[in-house]
Amino acid sequence: MIISNLFYLLMPLTIFLAFMWAPPAEILGEASRIIYFHVPLAWVSTLAFFISGILSVVYLCDKEKKYRLIEEKANNSACIGIVFTILTIVTGSIWSKISWGAYWNWDPRQTSIIVLLLIYLAYFSLRTALAGNPSKGKLTSSYLILAMITVPFLIFVIPRVYLSLHPDPIINTNIKISLDEKMKITLLAGLFSFTFLFFYIFSLANRVSRINQIIEGE
Repeated sequence: MIISNLFYLLMPLTIFLAFMWAPPAEILGEASRIIYFHVPLAWVSTLAFFISGILSVVYLCDKEKKYRLIEEKANNSACIGIVFTILTIVTGSIWSKISWGAYWNWDPRQTSIIVLLLIYLAYFSLRTALAGNPSKGKLTSSYLILAMITVPFLIFVIPRVYLSLHPDPIINTNIKISLDEKMKITLLAGLFSFTFLFFYIFSLANRVSRINQIIEGE
């Protein structure tokens, strides 16, 4: 209830700040407003993948399998991560078109996020292929842990190792967007609102999983 209330409060506030309060960035102009949505989307996708990996560790460590719903929660988090990753790619493509003249340039950051998307799409293929297999939980959880390990390299390391056109107000030191205080506050509001959105959707998905578990008599 608290999370949903915070989401309903912060998301409209973020939209208002992004379009009515924060000034446009230098050079990029009004197009820079997409940063208040693109960056939070990317952050939530990373958060979701980490949570799915951590829950998978908990599942594998639970030898007595007292918490069978944990594996479903890990899957729910990975599902949400996929959706937010796709939205990140879409908003990033719009940014690319405005800034570089093309929707796709195979920039290191664009390439790395596509690789990440494929890694997690493979997880869903694996999960489907193992339907009915008693080892399904262990195998899919192990895969999510391995996938989680790749996230820091694909999101944070590779874009810094290779020359990138992608501006970054947080990580890169050589290509930055200059943010004044209003822009920083708006970006921070966006990060919080989308984080609460994730946890809100995550809680709803977990309730559905729990209901299904009860229906199946587990």
